[in-house]
Amino acid sequence: MSDPNQPPASVWLTGAPPSQPTPGQGVRHAYPLAVRDHGLATAFGLVMRSLPYALARFGVHLAFTFGCIIWLIVAFGGAAWLTAHIAQAFGLVWLVVCLVGAGWFWVTILRYVLHLIACGHVAVLTELIVRGQVGNGGESMFAYGRRIVTERFGQVNALFGLNALVRGIIQSFHRTLDWTAELLPIPGLESVASLISVILRAATRYLDKVIFSYNLARGEQDPWAGAREGIVYYCQNAMPILKTSIWIVIQERVLSFFLWLLLLVPAGTITVMLPHAVREVGGLITVVIALLLASALREAFIRPIFLVMIMIRFHALVENQPINAEWADRLAQMSDKFRTFVYGVRTA
Repeated sequence: MSDPNQPPASVWLTGAPPSQPTPGQGVRHAYPLAVRDHGLATAFGLVMRSLPYALARFGVHLAFTFGCIIWLIVAFGGAAWLTAHIAQAFGLVWLVVCLVGAGWFWVTILRYVLHLIACGHVAVLTELIVRGQVGNGGESMFAYGRRIVTERFGQVNALFGLNALVRGIIQSFHRTLDWTAELLPIPGLESVASLISVILRAATRYLDKVIFSYNLARGEQDPWAGAREGIVYYCQNAMPILKTSIWIVIQERVLSFFLWLLLLVPAGTITVMLPHAVREVGGLITVVIALLLASALREAFIRPIFLVMIMIRFHALVENQPINAEWADRLAQMSDKFRTFVYGVRTA
């Protein structure tokens, strides 16, 4: 429950209570849009225009994939050797230690590196969506993205920490929706809650990067203010954004599945070259290697395409749209995280 002694959440959004209209309650931004079509072909074209960043993401993921293959050899091979020559308990302990170590590396190092690369990519994509070109044309995409990430390093780091908080707020909002059955275009599927859950997760997966893009487009220097307004704008436009997410879910799942099938052949080739102790579980290793390779390609090329679709959809929807300050109060009522987001940040 919200504290009755606290001012309405909309005060932090507009600078004045709803009963005292101010110019801040109108359109919160002013920037042009060079691209408004959020179709798959347009998104694919923008990713191809920013291909250096897609290749950089692929390079990092590919390095991680080969690192995981080596880890599989060390983890399962070491566990098999210890089980055969010492004791099963030692093999189990070795496997657990390897799993924990890999999880730590993903959370603390790889995920952060990929976040920095993704923010540079978003900066380039935002320029292409808003202005149709990157910077003044005198610097490369990498140089522009690196400059933006460096200049907004505090904001980029804040965004990394905000990700879980933003998702928690949006998930609380999703639980209050009473029209989710309308998202499903196929009769008879209204009761399939798992499908609705996948669609809702698809929308929130990209929201932190969309908020960063919104901050860049409007020139916002305060990541907290931009994130609050981005969340409110998302809630105002949830229906069209979630309808776009339906096609994202369908297309991503289909493309990822066929990509995995195609990569089973090279994965099997890699498995044959592994040590004999590892090949004893060759079928499982082949599946895992194919999943890792497919994941690298999906993260580098497929997901950026769908990120662009959501970015364009968001920018086009909020163009010239006044912000509804009442949504801030509604979110504060339904989400403890949003109240912390508003009052905790601003009063700190």
